[in-house]
Amino acid sequence: MKIAIASDHGGFDFKETLKQHLNDQNFEVIDFGCNNKESCDYPDFGRPAAESVANGTNDRAILICTNGIGMCMLANKIHGIRGALVYNVRTAEMTRRHHNSNVLCLGGQEFPIEELLQMADVWLETEFDGGRHERRINKVLALDGEE
Repeated sequence: MKIAIASDHGGFDFKETLKQHLNDQNFEVIDFGCNNKESCDYPDFGRPAAESVANGTNDRAILICTNGIGMCMLANKIHGIRGALVYNVRTAEMTRRHHNSNVLCLGGQEFPIEELLQMADVWLETEFDGGRHERRINKVLALDGEE
């Protein structure tokens, strides 16, 4: 599975930890930046990462900023993206099972590193349940003409 990752300066430290964690699990990781902790604008890095999922270059993306909110708002502006901001392992699982999210947004300074890694792991290993959930997602996608 090809995973795009991106962060701003507030998520940089966790992005670097996550990149190594994913590489250790043999995921193909494509890092869209940022490349240091200098102040920067999250859309400059999150947008191309999310667009790479929307256009099929990458399978999924994980976007990280200080609290995850900005990256999530950005991700959901991109046609074909279903970005989810999660706050525990259960929501990471449910956003895959019920909502088929393709972009995970994390607050790199909101949770301990081990919790963030667990959320990412569960999100990556959880499959979409389909069925009645697909019908519901299609109703949401129809709002943007994606159905």
